[in-house]
Amino acid sequence: MMEKKSTHILNASSNLLGFSLVIITSLKITKMSHSTYLDEFAGIACLFFAFSCFFSFMAIRSTREKRINRFESIADYLFLIALFCIVLAVIIVTIKVI
Repeated sequence: MMEKKSTHILNASSNLLGFSLVIITSLKITKMSHSTYLDEFAGIACLFFAFSCFFSFMAIRSTREKRINRFESIADYLFLIALFCIVLAVIIVTIKVI
């Protein structure tokens, strides 16, 4: 039997969702959002982290093993995609700074 990852995904997704929202907010405050694609990548990451939180929560609350595995797998892939978006955002910031 696989070790359940849902609680770890929920914790990491919710933390990185907050991080993504801080990125978007700081870009709007500094009025830099129009000059890069950074806010778009952060916004996409926010959506994927939020859905990852939802599906990992559903996996935790579910009682049927098949459904738990499906929700956990969806949350895992959404988390991975959102993480990729955050990496792209960091690359953009790095290129802009250099």
